[in-house]
Amino acid sequence: MSEDAPPFQTQDYDSLTIPLLSHQQRSINSTSQVAIVGANVCPIESLDYEIAENDFFKQDWRARGKVQIFQYIFMKWLLCFLIGGFVSLAGFFNNLAVENIAGVKFVITSNMMLAQRYWMAFLVFSLSNLALTLFAAIITAFISPAAAGSGIPEVKAYLNGVDAPGILSIRTLIVKIVGSIAAVSSSLLVGKAGPMVHTGSCIAALFGQGGSRRYGLTWKWLRFFKNDRDRRDLVTCGSAAGIAAAFRAPVGGVLFAFEEMASWWRSALLWRAFFTTAVVAIILRALIDVCLSGKCGLFGKGGLIMFDVYSANVSYHLADVPPVLALGVIGGILGSFYNFLLVKVLKVYNLVNEKGTFYKIFIACTISIFTSCLLFGLPWLVSCQSCPSDASEDCPTIGRSGNYKKFQCPPGHYNDLASLIFNTNDDAIRNLFSKNTDSEFQLSTMLIFFVTCFILSIFSYGIVAPAGLFVPVIVTGASYGRFIGMLIGSWGNLSHGLYAVLGAASFLGGSMRMTVSLCVIILELTNNLLLLPLIMVVLLVSKTVADAFNGNVYDLIMKVKGFPYLETHAEPYMRQLTVADVVSGPLQLCHGIEKVGNIVHILKTTMHHGFPVIDESPHSESPVLYGLILRAHLIALLKKKAFLCTPVQLGADAFRHFSSDDFAKKGLGNVDKIEDIELTDEEMEMFLDLHPFTNASPYTVVDTMSLAKALILFREVGLRHLLVIPKISSRAPVVGILTRHDFMPEHILGLHPSLHPHLARRRRLTQRGIALNPYEICILHLLQELRQVIIFQP
Repeated sequence: MSEDAPPFQTQDYDSLTIPLLSHQQRSINSTSQVAIVGANVCPIESLDYEIAENDFFKQDWRARGKVQIFQYIFMKWLLCFLIGGFVSLAGFFNNLAVENIAGVKFVITSNMMLAQRYWMAFLVFSLSNLALTLFAAIITAFISPAAAGSGIPEVKAYLNGVDAPGILSIRTLIVKIVGSIAAVSSSLLVGKAGPMVHTGSCIAALFGQGGSRRYGLTWKWLRFFKNDRDRRDLVTCGSAAGIAAAFRAPVGGVLFAFEEMASWWRSALLWRAFFTTAVVAIILRALIDVCLSGKCGLFGKGGLIMFDVYSANVSYHLADVPPVLALGVIGGILGSFYNFLLVKVLKVYNLVNEKGTFYKIFIACTISIFTSCLLFGLPWLVSCQSCPSDASEDCPTIGRSGNYKKFQCPPGHYNDLASLIFNTNDDAIRNLFSKNTDSEFQLSTMLIFFVTCFILSIFSYGIVAPAGLFVPVIVTGASYGRFIGMLIGSWGNLSHGLYAVLGAASFLGGSMRMTVSLCVIILELTNNLLLLPLIMVVLLVSKTVADAFNGNVYDLIMKVKGFPYLETHAEPYMRQLTVADVVSGPLQLCHGIEKVGNIVHILKTTMHHGFPVIDESPHSESPVLYGLILRAHLIALLKKKAFLCTPVQLGADAFRHFSSDDFAKKGLGNVDKIEDIELTDEEMEMFLDLHPFTNASPYTVVDTMSLAKALILFREVGLRHLLVIPKISSRAPVVGILTRHDFMPEHILGLHPSLHPHLARRRRLTQRGIALNPYEICILHLLQELRQVIIFQP
């Protein structure tokens, strides 16, 4: 190793571990898409998915009869039905509003183009787009910044146990729906599928609050759902319903929630999610039937299948497999590169957005103007085409959506690029997927459209407005697939439209890294089961190739935003550590019978949400761990003021002073705080018996357990606190508490920097006698950067 290696090593490690934002910036956490949190995960809390089996909980369940159990089960299915109904209505009216707003805009612009008032047409087109984007940006920035972006990373983090503030509130729901309509209608290359997932999750979370005292909704049947565990299940069903409403793909929605969103799954949840998406499909089918009579304005009159373009039989042979494999490989490379650029752009946006709200709105308006100029200007670069004599629809298309846009062309001609660009995203996908149109588009048109979509989708996603990635990725992948099909030409048996479908699948697999759910969603979109083998091949190949470079796009966004997401696997360096190596202190303890003043002091001086309860003499011969009590339960006890004058056990009186509602989790934004409780000096000297309210059977591990094994237990069970007890009984009854923060790579590698994978690689090379100069180290560092993850994989 060269002499200047040590300083380079220090500088190199610092560049990998410093937070994305400086420590001097504001400490208030924001989950906005345009306000990247960085590596500081402390302001974000975790959810209590574990059931606190204390004496009070057991007594409450023993008191419930068959009627209460029936109410609980019935309400679960009823809430799933209501979630499906409301999400389907939101998806239908979202699509209805987008089609009509965008349709009116395109009709007015097209009429001006027919009158050869080109500059006026451009002015109307660009100003209407700017007004819609400005409206979406303003309501998002000022009312609910958490509504920006697709919302899928936020919901995925929530289902993993991350309680980011404001992501499922009613304000976020309203801004998500209205802002998504405005953003998609403004011709920005953004989608509505991601916002629909977030919308469905918000609706489910609001139903799962268990009523609202503020609005008089205190039906006693709803009290069963005042816990994080049941709300998590409802949010999972809501996310599945969102995809079902966006793509009219009920089975794909269930598989999407299972494969991408949920961290915990069981058969009962599968049935309820399937029931929820079935409700969505039925209601959407009924609403679309209403539109068949022409009562929905410019809304499409298609059936439940959005892109019913391959109802005929598809024939392909063994000779078509190599081009399909090539599609998968190229799609994987392009998808990983897309993710790489998207994260870079989000970081650049953050540097500007940190200066204030004005700059967030300014970026959104700038992207809108840039998009309008490209969409209106690029069709002038291609030549007009003669209308085919065997066209399946009117050519040229005037005043409505279609395959043959007239734009500036003379009678009997059409502009093939305008047919894609000067349309809604759904119509562009439909044109790309259409059959018997192999001669409709030029090769240069496909190349221009692909590059345009690739660039605009990256720069449009990070603005302060609801914006999804699904539809832009489908449009981009379909254009690239059709371009490859045009290059192959008559050498293959597949039509250009089928290559577009496979290209969309490969690009989706390369960017989002899903397989089963994407395969089913595409099949439900195109309505042809014969495509199954080819779609399976391109998805498997594209995902495998892309995984060699970086993670899926939603995981990358979560890491950029600082969500402490627990992965399904443990890093290899975690097997070199025990839980005692990472558990942090100081540990705050409570006694089984504790003075009120001590409890208040602990709650005011710490932000911990779980405290070990210790029994000592005279209640125990030696200090022993009795269990774990939650912060929310301690505040509930203080608020009720059922204090004791002497340090004696409360006994059966606990069940007379309290009810289950006292310990139920409050709705969004209604958390009790210790600062709101006023106690006299006399009350501070009194005592509380914590035994009936302490979880006497918390999950515990010995301090010699490997960190990797503890991580698997922590994630699989869905814990918030994991107690660490000593293997040697002579020590203290509890060593510490493991929380989500202790499993984060930033925390672990901060305590043990020598375990960093990049430095470990250099150490192994040195042990093998391989000396690297600084230039070679730079190359290793750049290769590692290409993986584009915040904490690098080995």
